[in-house]
Amino acid sequence: MRSWNAFTAVEATVRAMVADPRWPGLPVPDRAQVIAARALVTPEGDRWLFGAYARWYLHDPADGRWHLSPPPRDARTRDARHPAAVLPVRVIPRGPDFAAEPGSTQAFVGPDVPAGLTDQIRRLLRAEERRSERDYPLSAFDAIFARDVPSTVAAIWGTIMWCAYAPAFDGNERLITAFGEYLRRPLPGDEWVRWLPAPPLLDLVTLVSERLRAGHSRAALRLAATMADTAQILLSDPRFRPRALALLTMVEPTLRQPHLDDRAALRDDHAVRQAWLDRLPERLGRAALVETDPETHFRHTVYDLLEALDFTTEPSRAAAAFLADLSDSRGLLPGFLDHRLRRAYEELARAGLTSTSAAETTQPEGFPTQAPLPYPWRAGPPETGAYAAVPRTGAHAVPETGAHALPSMGAHAMPETGAHALPRTGAHAVPETGAHALPGTGAHAMPETGAHALPGTGTHGAQGAQGFGVPRASEAERPVREGPRASGSGVEPPDRAAAAAVLGAAYAVGLAWGRVTGARVPERGFAGAAALVHRLIPERDDLPF
Repeated sequence: MRSWNAFTAVEATVRAMVADPRWPGLPVPDRAQVIAARALVTPEGDRWLFGAYARWYLHDPADGRWHLSPPPRDARTRDARHPAAVLPVRVIPRGPDFAAEPGSTQAFVGPDVPAGLTDQIRRLLRAEERRSERDYPLSAFDAIFARDVPSTVAAIWGTIMWCAYAPAFDGNERLITAFGEYLRRPLPGDEWVRWLPAPPLLDLVTLVSERLRAGHSRAALRLAATMADTAQILLSDPRFRPRALALLTMVEPTLRQPHLDDRAALRDDHAVRQAWLDRLPERLGRAALVETDPETHFRHTVYDLLEALDFTTEPSRAAAAFLADLSDSRGLLPGFLDHRLRRAYEELARAGLTSTSAAETTQPEGFPTQAPLPYPWRAGPPETGAYAAVPRTGAHAVPETGAHALPSMGAHAMPETGAHALPRTGAHAVPETGAHALPGTGAHAMPETGAHALPGTGTHGAQGAQGFGVPRASEAERPVREGPRASGSGVEPPDRAAAAAVLGAAYAVGLAWGRVTGARVPERGFAGAAALVHRLIPERDDLPF
């Protein structure tokens, strides 16, 4: 039987109160008093509140601010009864904010995207690749895709990347290799990990609004429906679900009212983006914080990182080691951290071990070249053995053959029929008849023959059913090999899922920091992630060792 825990007990009490339909109608001072009365204090003097977004806040004794921070679950506590008058409004639950689903922080390295989800995306992709690039020009994502790729393909890609919590993908992930034939250049990263950027919502909006301004409302509607179809498929994976649900909520009104965004599109893309964001109910607001409040979003990603590191004995020290990778030439980062995490970070700063990513201190494959930082995992790949057996090339090199090949030919160089040439279906399809009918044929039809219906066979042309010729073992079939465990913050992730959660949370922190400061996120990931890659990759049994 699990022992009683004060933090868990307070959470349950506050959740029950906030779930009461009368809660949103209470005056703010009354709600503040109820929350303040349930503050906890640990023997070290740290004060904790369970507040807005169903998350914990830690009081900074130096300046009185409340920082998002997960509590130490095994610490002894007592009631603190913090004065309600000094609680900032932002930490007081409003009600709908407690309904947000946290999703999963896991990167797509280690636990793969489920095969069923990938297959659905591939079928959708094969249907939408048949569009004419003249009718669906690339008004966004043109740096990623070849010029003859229709924007319907870009809409699928952009939806996947925007909805992903942390778009760091296994180098051989089938969901990513499905786009190989359309790419303008190889994806950033290496044969281990693809460190992909998270596009802003504006890029997705631009695909639609450009067609509206050009007077092609049918094409705009098709693009919106493609995004909705993609988001609907992504709902089955918790790593996509929160933002996929938010995107669906923003896009679906345009499917019911095809001219809803026409006037906003005549102004500019930013007006359409704001119209989409205005449709989000408060219960989905946290998923869109990356767009509406980048600083708060960054604080949430730091919270996620600390939670992912909860298996260590000193999560603050472990998290500080990852934060040390962030470029911070203006010295802004400490002001975003709670006092415990700030102390750990400043220890590294005094040792000259911060802002390590600014100098691109990783080898092409993402492993560190400098003396390792005090990360909570073993650092440095072995010089001989399994790793040495795999040849390394440049940062963006993609071999012409083998498991991780990404073909560099034109957009439709590997066309096909069969399973992936099925006509587009799904809850948000824009059929030729029915509620969202697009009358007529011609430019918007999906012919069985023509320029975009070149012959081919198999589920991915010449590359085979697995996408790039390497059979993948299911998650259940892969052995879990425990690494050595040490004391203090040197504890290793207990399993692959925990390692992937830290990897995803750390990468999300970097992307969020870039939104706040404009700091560049290294295309090869963070030096601090190298040990996590070590933890995950040797457990793969589909590599040619």
